Amino acid sequence: MPSVLGLRVRPAAEADLAALVRLRDDAARWMLARGITGQWRPGELDEDHFRRVMAHGEVWLAEAGRRLAGAWELWWEDEDAWGAQPPVAGYVHRLMVDRSTAAPGTGQLLLAAAERRVAEVGRTAVRLDCLATNTQLNAYYREAGYRVVGRKEGKPQPGGPPKSFTLMEKRLG
Repeated sequence: MPSVLGLRVRPAAEADLAALVRLRDDAARWMLARGITGQWRPGELDEDHFRRVMAHGEVWLAEAGRRLAGAWELWWEDEDAWGAQPPVAGYVHRLMVDRSTAAPGTGQLLLAAAERRVAEVGRTAVRLDCLATNTQLNAYYREAGYRVVGRKEGKPQPGGPPKSFTLMEKRLG
């Protein structure tokens, strides 16, 4: 995938695993420092998590120069949140921005890159799920053109208890 307004976007590789864990933990600490609890906790995900996603889906990185600016996971199914679905959507997970280096608006650029990738493989929608109690994040995705299409109660979480999520979707094209 080419650069996106000064960001070079590329698939993650094995050598990126430690940086992905650091980015995820830093994002969790940023949320906690702002009183956003219940979303992510540092130490929840390790390199094996990202390795598993890379084996069954995609993990993408965005770099500004030689610095990691952000990342996201792209899955081709998400039965835990959405149930069995026809193959018409890509599922964005763990959209992360390095708040110490990324310019304002980087998250929107990453989301747009994920949407382009989903369209490239011929799928017509992007789906994601947001912690139902995180009103800021739900509003962020609504402002990006996503609409609420449902709610998932008790979705299993890696390393923690099940949580409730708002299901959101954006049609492409």
